Amino acid sequence: MPDPSPEAIASFITRWEKSGGSEKANYALFLTELCGQILHVPHPEPAGPDNTKNRYVFERAVTHKEADGSTASGYLDLYKAGCFVLETKQGTFLKATEAGTLLDFIPSSGTTGPAAQKSGHGKRGTAAFDKVLTRAYNQARKYITALPAAEGRPPFLIVCDVGHTIDLYAEFSGTGGQYERFPDPVSHRITLADLHRPEIRDRLRRVWTDPHSLDPAKHAAAVTRQVSKALAELAKSLDKDGHDATVTAGFLQRCLFTMFAEDIGLLPGNSFLQLLEKVKDHPDGFPIMLQTLWRDMASGTPFSTVLMGAIPHFNGGLFEDTTALPLRPDQVALLIHAAKSDWAAVEPAIFGTLVERALDPRERHKL
Repeated sequence: MPDPSPEAIASFITRWEKSGGSEKANYALFLTELCGQILHVPHPEPAGPDNTKNRYVFERAVTHKEADGSTASGYLDLYKAGCFVLETKQGTFLKATEAGTLLDFIPSSGTTGPAAQKSGHGKRGTAAFDKVLTRAYNQARKYITALPAAEGRPPFLIVCDVGHTIDLYAEFSGTGGQYERFPDPVSHRITLADLHRPEIRDRLRRVWTDPHSLDPAKHAAAVTRQVSKALAELAKSLDKDGHDATVTAGFLQRCLFTMFAEDIGLLPGNSFLQLLEKVKDHPDGFPIMLQTLWRDMASGTPFSTVLMGAIPHFNGGLFEDTTALPLRPDQVALLIHAAKSDWAAVEPAIFGTLVERALDPRERHKL
């Protein structure tokens, strides 16, 4: 998929960061330009008279039940069936002046000057505006429950402060249950400046086009399959080289845990992967380097000459044996392939099962 140039992203941000206080006037244009200029995904479609066919449109009508049992009509600011419901608001950075407080910015007919400036839904950065965004979330949740059952419940709920932020919430079960901040409570909010980051643009594209590919459960399953296949292949090749099965099993366990420790931050980021990259073409020194690393992990050290940084003490006895097997370049490549994976996402029980299935009965019995 084509990617926007840095200049195009900067131009989009400059254009929209000046907007404020006019949700109804701005939201459709903002989202249309976001789709076409930044995400390069299809624009929303024209709405038609048959509401069941309005599957990617602005102002999708829904009928929902009120607390007293009556029904009321509502409109989704932007809806894409099977992908998301999006609710918009727009605040402002305007500050109160000598003319008065924030209320003085609410426009009235025939006025000019400070009182004619729009405050929209409130001043960004205030508790009052945070409540506005919370109400937008709750409104979108209500509308989701009002969608026809045949259309299912979209995996994403989006709250957008037009021209400023995009907040993502996800619920992948399809039940329309509690939508949680995605991917986590810290990084669920996307600012316009974040659009410079390729991984953010990719995340938003997938929300628009393939939202279930962002499901952490599917990611974990894919990673688990990937690393189990690589380590099973390595186990089989080491068996063919004539290594003792018990020694091979211990060696693979230590490699596995080292990759995991690196991914969750117990070792310096990518340090083990970088070590493997250094020796992949000349692996003669691999056993010595790895044994030195594992000795450092067994005792802890303020400075490791192998990883060029501090290493904590890993207790439990796993690194009391520091035996590292000699590997050929193709075998180091299998370790590199596994080390590049997201080990924090690996499902331990599934991993063990997949490794077992990848081995024939004789190899499985020995390992």
